[in-house]
Amino acid sequence: MKLTWYGHSAFRIDAGEAKILIDPFLSGNPSWGRGWEGPAKGITHVLLTHGHNDHVGDAADILKKTGAQLVANFEICMYLVGQGVAGDKINPGNTGGTVDCGGFTTTFVQALHSSSFNIGDGSNTYLGNPLGLVLHFADGRSLYHMGDTDIFGDMALIEELHQPEIGIVPIGDRFTMGGAVAALACKRFFNFKKAIPCHFATFGALDQSADKFVAGLEGSATEVVLPKVSEAIEV
Repeated sequence: MKLTWYGHSAFRIDAGEAKILIDPFLSGNPSWGRGWEGPAKGITHVLLTHGHNDHVGDAADILKKTGAQLVANFEICMYLVGQGVAGDKINPGNTGGTVDCGGFTTTFVQALHSSSFNIGDGSNTYLGNPLGLVLHFADGRSLYHMGDTDIFGDMALIEELHQPEIGIVPIGDRFTMGGAVAALACKRFFNFKKAIPCHFATFGALDQSADKFVAGLEGSATEVVLPKVSEAIEV
């Protein structure tokens, strides 16, 4: 499995025939800012954790141009259909549900956050509950993108039900848990082989490094992976 981070919470995952973009905040992302066309080349699926602008990002343009399948909660799917995304290219779900995506499944799990889209005139459109995404691949591997969240006790159930090998973990504080708490979540509730921090350093209001997260996981069995922006890594 190949994983590429584009800054913030935007990731591309290449796993067999599946070419997946998660939370494609690309053209407006200060950590990337080079448009969505390169990251979206050959994409088959776009997965969204919640409706905030810095996660939906370029999803509408990508979906309309590529014909990729949208996997998200029902409200986000309907909102993007209203923006011109094809109605036969959506695969909606909600908390606790699992959808077949062809080559992998996506299970929607709880996240402690909010979810709306700022439409540019100072108002926000409600876009359902925020979610984490657990991906199970045909080869038996599993990955958990936590979305934006704080720590919560039912993470223990996510581990019990899914045993994700790879965790993508928000650490930037202010809008999500910070690095020390994120490390505690990984140690207390999960047995990740690899943990990849995200949602930090994008904006000045967020923590600017992963130092607290790295320190918090020092000595644990989980390897912290810190990819450079746009660097593809094997996981």
